[in-house]
Amino acid sequence: MKVAIVYASVHHKNTEKVVKAIAAKYPEIELIDATKTILKDLASYDLIGFASGIFYSKLHKSLLSFITDNLPAHKKTFVIYTCGLDTPAYIKAAEELIKAKDSSLVGYYSCLAYDTWGPFKLIGGKNKGHPDVDDIRKAVEFYENIIK
Repeated sequence: MKVAIVYASVHHKNTEKVVKAIAAKYPEIELIDATKTILKDLASYDLIGFASGIFYSKLHKSLLSFITDNLPAHKKTFVIYTCGLDTPAYIKAAEELIKAKDSSLVGYYSCLAYDTWGPFKLIGGKNKGHPDVDDIRKAVEFYENIIK
């Protein structure tokens, strides 16, 4: 199975830590940085993951643009996000873009991550040490369940 994970990890590199851990166990995965790659032909991939930290209650704008501009129709996808406070509502925009391409969202994984946005910066941030070893293990397990 040919798999790509497109990610945007710009602040504390929380999301990058998660996707690189998955790719370390499954080196056949191609990692694509959405902040550095604007166009990419994804037609040959069987499964495409989209991963990002949360910015203003959404996935990073470069990732959402990447989905709009590059996701072919009829693809299986998944979403991974890291956040300061978790709610599945964060993936709503991505879900709508994926459905608009007649593609399917087969699952999503989220974990808490170090966050220094707004008032949290004044107190040194929250969720220090996350994603941690357990978060990473759960992310790998999530991926393994999708590819079974």
